[in-house]
Amino acid sequence: MIEFTYPKQTERWDVLEVICPGFTDKNPFTDYQIRGVFKSNGETKTVEGFYNGDGRYTVRFMPSFAEHYTFAISGSFSDKTYAGDFAVLPAQKGNHGPVRVANTFHFAYEDGDPYYSIGTTCYVWELQSAELQKKTLETLSKSAFNKIRFCIFPKHYDYNLGEPRSYPYEGKPMDSSVLTKENFQSYTGTAPGNKWDFKRFNTEHFQHIDNCIKALRDLNIEADLIIMHPYDRWGFSMMSAEEDDLYWNYCIARFSAFRNVWWSLANEYDLMPQKTLADWERYAALLCEKDPYKHLRSIHNCRPFYDYSRPWITHCSIQRQDLYKTAEFTTEWRERYGKPVVLDEIAYEGNIQHGWGNISGKELVRRFWEAACRGGYAGHGETFLHPNNLLWWSHGGELHGESPERFKFLLRILKETPGHGLKPTPLFWDAVTATAENNASSPDYYLIYYGFMRPSFREFYFNDIESFEVEVIDTWEMTIVKAGVYQGKFKVDLPGKEYMAIRIKKAQNL
Repeated sequence: MIEFTYPKQTERWDVLEVICPGFTDKNPFTDYQIRGVFKSNGETKTVEGFYNGDGRYTVRFMPSFAEHYTFAISGSFSDKTYAGDFAVLPAQKGNHGPVRVANTFHFAYEDGDPYYSIGTTCYVWELQSAELQKKTLETLSKSAFNKIRFCIFPKHYDYNLGEPRSYPYEGKPMDSSVLTKENFQSYTGTAPGNKWDFKRFNTEHFQHIDNCIKALRDLNIEADLIIMHPYDRWGFSMMSAEEDDLYWNYCIARFSAFRNVWWSLANEYDLMPQKTLADWERYAALLCEKDPYKHLRSIHNCRPFYDYSRPWITHCSIQRQDLYKTAEFTTEWRERYGKPVVLDEIAYEGNIQHGWGNISGKELVRRFWEAACRGGYAGHGETFLHPNNLLWWSHGGELHGESPERFKFLLRILKETPGHGLKPTPLFWDAVTATAENNASSPDYYLIYYGFMRPSFREFYFNDIESFEVEVIDTWEMTIVKAGVYQGKFKVDLPGKEYMAIRIKKAQNL
């Protein structure tokens, strides 16, 4: 028998969960509603709850303040109103709150601690075997990645023809034994053999995703949730507007209270012609109205961009626009949209046949540095051929590439930037140069990246008065060598190899 339960204390920005018994005679997902009102001295929030199976209705709340709260839970789910109170303790070490946009082009946690995005993509890692999920979390725990993109729905695509561990709805999937690498694209959208009830969620599927978000949170990794995508054989991309809205409302009520959630409306929205611009704007309106915590929101393209100037979009989530170039456009997109630029897909390190999945580790690292020095953030993925078709990009598991270790080094450099984030500056026409975003007209910090160019030396002159400390950075070998303190015109020797950078700091600020 389900009882009214809730914890008597939690910590700031953690999830407080109130469980109430309720009616089960009709369809609990559509015929009954539940909401809670949470109050403290600092805030009052109304949040919607959801049905979580077995007669259990749940309301989740993320407190913004360390103080005393009261709450009342009501709705058609029960004839009763449930009320209580709890204490919120200060955030513990490692809990910095949700990530917000900061300094226009960058991010910070709610407590003000800077957040430098080093993201990766594992589309359906959470729908693999328990053993593989465990391996993925172990790999992530040893990496620099602090954001991961993944889907709520399973994925049907090349290298993704197996059955997921669970489905989001009650029902039965088509027989996947007919699928081959040659014919899988004939089974898209609503393929024959599927029988789903799009008005009854499989709560076990969503409970599992809850646990995955928690596991990522405990590793200080942001869960960039892809709510919709086109790679489908089950009909989840073909639902009616009413069914879509039910799904969106369920996801928002269920996941919003996790501090590490980001919302991605879709992966490659433009490959879903069945959804109109009005549909995407309606989903966005639901998010803006019903996510009480205003998590980060964006939408990812395949080819044409969504209009990233739309006010509901907090940051650009971009796929490359050219076979070779994308990070090089970061400066232009910053100026055009006036928002953080996150290049979530700029081709993956790997060796598969597809053009988006076979660049080298060196090229991927170069694109990360190029984006960073232009004031943006790039994203990783890995697609090496595997005897069991287990590719990190979709399944997770182990990383085999050369780039991930270099991202730890880049993250260190970003964290050493004075102030909050980098911005491009036109100091030289023949090198990508960054300075600190909040530097005034006379910068005292430069990070100059040479990419695939190989100068043997560079000459500098700022003025005859101030002194500058110079470091030579090998972004591939991950070394920093002090090159001296200079005044007036000076020369810095370089090894004449690719992927070098020079960092210059004004001496009086050391």
